[in-house]
Amino acid sequence: MKAVILDACTTNPGDLSWDWLKKYVSSYKVYDFTKPDEIEARAGDCEIVITNKTRLHKKELDRLTSTVYIGLLSTGYDAVDAVYARSLDISVANIPSYSTDGVAQMTFALLLEHTNRVALHDAAVKSGEWGRNGNFCFWKTSLTELSGKTFGIIGFGKIGAAVAKIAEAFGMKVIANTANPDRYLNSGVEFLTIDDMLPRCDYVSLHVPHSDTTDKMVDSSFLSKMKPSAFLINTSRGAVVDEKALRAALDSGIIAGAGVDVLSSEPPADDNPIAFCDKCIVTPHISWAAFETRKRLIKICEENINAFLKGNPINLVN
Repeated sequence: MKAVILDACTTNPGDLSWDWLKKYVSSYKVYDFTKPDEIEARAGDCEIVITNKTRLHKKELDRLTSTVYIGLLSTGYDAVDAVYARSLDISVANIPSYSTDGVAQMTFALLLEHTNRVALHDAAVKSGEWGRNGNFCFWKTSLTELSGKTFGIIGFGKIGAAVAKIAEAFGMKVIANTANPDRYLNSGVEFLTIDDMLPRCDYVSLHVPHSDTTDKMVDSSFLSKMKPSAFLINTSRGAVVDEKALRAALDSGIIAGAGVDVLSSEPPADDNPIAFCDKCIVTPHISWAAFETRKRLIKICEENINAFLKGNPINLVN
């Protein structure tokens, strides 16, 4: 049995090992990146194909004549046509819940950069501005305390719940929107419709999957319901935000700012509406990239393969 990893570089740039695969296959190959026209040559004779963002849809799947299992290095599985894969008797497994702590941490990294402006003030010190100022302290912009503020969460799965705990630890009032509020009756969180929660929130954090329902859910109408002083955070999927509408809202002062770890197209084109906007803090999709988080991801990938080969597959998405 052979295995191939089509786009290993992002998940494992060299600080982790793939050698565990030797326990399950006779041989395996690792590629940092794979172009569409390279997929058949690299994976066509492999029973196990491991991928993150390399697209495996009908055209590509039809050429994977030996493949019986596709292991994703991600929770999202839109890169693979899982339904069509099932028709070819190819099982597809994802990696659920591996990044909960990392994404929750990044949510507050973006928020704290907005409220405390650490990078701005560090740069001011390094440039000598503090020394020239002559005072024992100085600040270049308004700073904000989180205690007592209202934090709104849209999407209350494992990540949303983890974010709520952090917000509560900061002394914030947490309100949320979820499709199944009855599951969380004893959580201490107040659940509201989106329209009812937005006018109350000082901060709004998105934790929903991308789907037909959530595509560009943050549009001009959504943003118009927020406070002018509010800050939007997106660590879910870039496509849940209408980026042109967000840029217009930031430029016109409809909301005060935004912090995102995801964009609708990654990496961004030069004309992306928010990637280069001064009122939007942007990080390059790194909330899942901590060493511990990626180590956990790869461990679950191994557990998925082990379970599949034993005839008891787990985490299948098809």
